[in-house]
Amino acid sequence: MVLKGINLDIYENEFVTLLGPSGCGKTTLLRILGGFLEQDEGSVIFNGEEISDVPAYKRPINTVFQKYALFPHLNVYENVAFGLRIKKMSNDLIKPKVDRMLELVGLDGYQKKDVTLLSGGQQQRVAIARALVNEPDVLLLDEPLSALDAKLRKEMQQELKRIQEEVGITFIFVTHDQEEALTMSDKIVVMKDGNIEQIGTPEEIYNEPVNRYVANFIGQSNIKDGIMKKDYLVNFDGKNFECVDHDFKENEPVDVVIRPEDIKILKKNKGKLNGQVISVLFKGVHYEVIVETKRGAAKTIKLNVLGNQDVYNEAANEKMSAADFSMDIEDVGSVTDQDLILRANAQAWKADDSEDEVSIKEVIHDIKPQAGKYPIIFRTAAGTSVNADVTVVLPKVNEDKEEKIGIQAFDVYKTIDEIEESMAISVDLKNWADAYAWDLETENEVDIDDVRFDFDPMDIKEGVYDVTFVTEGRTYKIHTTELQKEGDIVSLDFEPDDIHVMEKSIG
Repeated sequence: MVLKGINLDIYENEFVTLLGPSGCGKTTLLRILGGFLEQDEGSVIFNGEEISDVPAYKRPINTVFQKYALFPHLNVYENVAFGLRIKKMSNDLIKPKVDRMLELVGLDGYQKKDVTLLSGGQQQRVAIARALVNEPDVLLLDEPLSALDAKLRKEMQQELKRIQEEVGITFIFVTHDQEEALTMSDKIVVMKDGNIEQIGTPEEIYNEPVNRYVANFIGQSNIKDGIMKKDYLVNFDGKNFECVDHDFKENEPVDVVIRPEDIKILKKNKGKLNGQVISVLFKGVHYEVIVETKRGAAKTIKLNVLGNQDVYNEAANEKMSAADFSMDIEDVGSVTDQDLILRANAQAWKADDSEDEVSIKEVIHDIKPQAGKYPIIFRTAAGTSVNADVTVVLPKVNEDKEEKIGIQAFDVYKTIDEIEESMAISVDLKNWADAYAWDLETENEVDIDDVRFDFDPMDIKEGVYDVTFVTEGRTYKIHTTELQKEGDIVSLDFEPDDIHVMEKSIG
């Protein structure tokens, strides 16, 4: 199902933009309106009349396609005149209409030009003139600016709005570009997965997004988990803040959004939140500054990288390998032979070109629930064996009392091959180290957001490396014209009407 319960009213002389990512259904909706697709259910009503069964060529609607679809064998004039000639209109009527349209789109004097020699922007103008010359009540535009370079796109955004206002008809415009939508639209329809998420003016969509998806899709946002304490009072980042929102339940979990341009950077203790500047990026007209108000809890472990030392049993034509590893003392009582094989990554295989897997039949050990180092022997039925050491350790938990987060992880022993063969080294490091973080009050799991290391997984050597697991901190993105320095302690300030509270997004 591409579209799910779409219910949309479009009014005369509006510039309406269908906005959303690829695959959200916006082009499908446009094609249904244009008569190129027939919906499975529902109605398309135009001026009070059902037109679902009216073919495309009979609808008072014209379309400008993404690739313009100009006729390469016709010049500019004849491309624009094509629809009028199909209607059997006389040349005396066609010429003034075509000339007026070319003047409207800024192509007066281009009548005899070869369309294949025009620039992308000029071709687009021809396509618009060809659609408008038929005097439709509605013009559909399917991402017509996508093939243009950035500078020309901006120019054409202004031109399209000017043309729409001058001809006084309804434009329905499809794009995934939020800047285009904000620049040109009277009304924006934000879509996701075949649903309409929000309908509103550019100002409403930008300043009053209904959920996290819309806030993220329209402009850049700082979105934080919050609690609506009561009307006009919301808690986030560990503090209560006055806001302008109301009609939520008391202590209801909410999402809080603050736009980057609404946050001011002041000297330490002069604003509402203190933090550290961790990143400064020059964006041309402003600096994009990242300030961290809450650092993540961290745990550093040792990654012991071993050489690839395979054991070779010539008589059995077998090779075998295993790696040392660490184990939590609490796991000793329940560990099985299969667990030990997996933890040591113990493997055996034929020493010929087939490299067929050989089963490990025996695991010999005397691991006790006491801290220390214990030997393990892995052996095949043919007698090939390899030794490894397991280090039983007491769990060392890093507790960040201020942030109320606990985090633990264990030292890791891996071969060069295992590191180089990893398809997602950060994920594998978390799994190998059994890295885990939790809220000290609720004991709920906390995501480990960052895995930091200083080595190239594809060119690693034997040795010992530090790996640090870090839970997500709390950062804010700020747009400012004042240069900041990385490492500075600053304060963030914003007003109650800069805070927008939304219903908590699910999933």
